[in-house]
Amino acid sequence: MTKFGVIVFPGSNCDRDVAYVTRDLLGQPTRMVWHQDTDIADLDVIIIPGGFSYGDYLRCGAIARFSPVMQQVIEHAQKGKFVLGICNGFQVLTEAKLLPGALTRNRDLHFICDRVPLKVENTNIPWTQAYTSQKTITLPIAHGEGRFYADRATLSAIEDNGQVVFRYAGGNPNGSLNNIAGICNRQGNVLGMMPHPERASDKMLGDSDGLSLFQGLLEKVAAVV
Repeated sequence: MTKFGVIVFPGSNCDRDVAYVTRDLLGQPTRMVWHQDTDIADLDVIIIPGGFSYGDYLRCGAIARFSPVMQQVIEHAQKGKFVLGICNGFQVLTEAKLLPGALTRNRDLHFICDRVPLKVENTNIPWTQAYTSQKTITLPIAHGEGRFYADRATLSAIEDNGQVVFRYAGGNPNGSLNNIAGICNRQGNVLGMMPHPERASDKMLGDSDGLSLFQGLLEKVAAVV
């Protein structure tokens, strides 16, 4: 069994959605981890969900980065264990420097809620091994600050190192540089993405393209735990 932990910040609103996928759809033990908790040693996978941590009163994810649990998440990632940040969670991971770049206001300064096509760019990491390379999938987005930005040198390094995992296909909804919708660290154990795979994991919702993300990881963790 793979033990999942879902971090809960004040303002998280997709934490239960993620737990529904890992616990109810995949049948894996799942623990909700309050942001002030610091004991996550028993967990194999940490997921930082979407929402509005601390109300996004400062830069998105900037306050959450200093929550007590985040030092443990950083150490978890440094040990090679798995971390996924979705939407606001992606923002938190960039603020914590677990991923390069930053998420900024959408190009048109509007909140976007839609379903968008994505191209799977990298299938050589545990998270995406269940997809085929260059496959186009559809996932929901819901964000106001989802435009991926990095300086020229950082962006070049991300591209050269194969860290782009997902790109927006058939249009760029928020103005992200190079159409980037999700990236990983160089080791491939930390993934951040703006689209919501947990909202496209149950066929009852009309789309299950996101479920493969979690299923692929389960196969990898089962092989190493």
